[in-house]
Amino acid sequence: MLPSLTSNSCVRLIQSNKSAWYFLFLVLGYVLYLLFGAVVFSSVELPYEDVLRQELRNIKRQFLQENECLSEKRLELFLAKALDASNYGVSILNNASANWNWDFTSSLFFASTVLSTTGYGHTAPLSDGGKAFCIIYSVIGIPFTLLFLTAVVQRIMVFSTRRPIMYVHTRWGLSKPLVALVHANLLAIVAVSCFFLIPAAIFSALEKDWNFLESFYFCFISLSTIGLGDYVPGEAFDQRFREVYKLGITVYLLLGLIAMLVVLETFCELQQLKQLRKMFYLKKEKPQDQQAIMEHDHLAFSSVDHTMSPQEEKTEPFVDVPVLTSPGGDDPMIR
Repeated sequence: MLPSLTSNSCVRLIQSNKSAWYFLFLVLGYVLYLLFGAVVFSSVELPYEDVLRQELRNIKRQFLQENECLSEKRLELFLAKALDASNYGVSILNNASANWNWDFTSSLFFASTVLSTTGYGHTAPLSDGGKAFCIIYSVIGIPFTLLFLTAVVQRIMVFSTRRPIMYVHTRWGLSKPLVALVHANLLAIVAVSCFFLIPAAIFSALEKDWNFLESFYFCFISLSTIGLGDYVPGEAFDQRFREVYKLGITVYLLLGLIAMLVVLETFCELQQLKQLRKMFYLKKEKPQDQQAIMEHDHLAFSSVDHTMSPQEEKTEPFVDVPVLTSPGGDDPMIR
């Protein structure tokens, strides 16, 4: 008897706190996913890092042997200075000296990466004034960008998602959740084709050192606002029409970000995903004032129902119509 009562109480406890248990599993799954990523990245990238380190040590050792007049300490100072400048986007190589990082088109590209929170990191402000302005510019610009993107996506969603789904639903009488699911997948295919596959092919043709995988990698890292900065287009020393190319990339990033938000919003409106989100969200509680008003109204209506007699429930006519009778008796005039 006692074990059955204990099991029943445990079941009731789990059912009453189902959202909390789902949230606990969500946190546990996210932590496990982070650990899984760390294990995979470490196992894949660590051997390549070790090979690169050994290669650099061999090159440095060979250089010092060929130039005995140069001490290792002076070489270390020179390399540290060059690497520090490279972190700010300034290269000491002769073939890269012709490219400026802060001309108008490059500055426009930098501003777009700041406002979209992509932040490649290949270029950074050098002066204290530039760093201070970047902070102020970002504090105002990032919320402004969110407002702008939200307004644009809201208007695009009407024509790209809601109206087509409603038209198919009313025209052919198909299930609205099914139509929405098919439409979301078709929209995702179009977005991937127009903003990943086609641009990747274009970048692989324009960038000499990029293959298709690296170009697709750049598109995904950029439009997902990860922005690692290991691949940045338009940085080659012999890049033709560099200003126009940078401007085109800025427009592509802005349009691609809008397209990704439209696709994500379309998937978020799916009934299946709404049911999935409800598993992990807290239930909305009604405000105390609203709940008190509803309880008061309920009591008022119930009291009126109990005090009302059956005769009072009948609707009284607004005008009294007299009953016509015959002069000689009680019979009606109309038989």
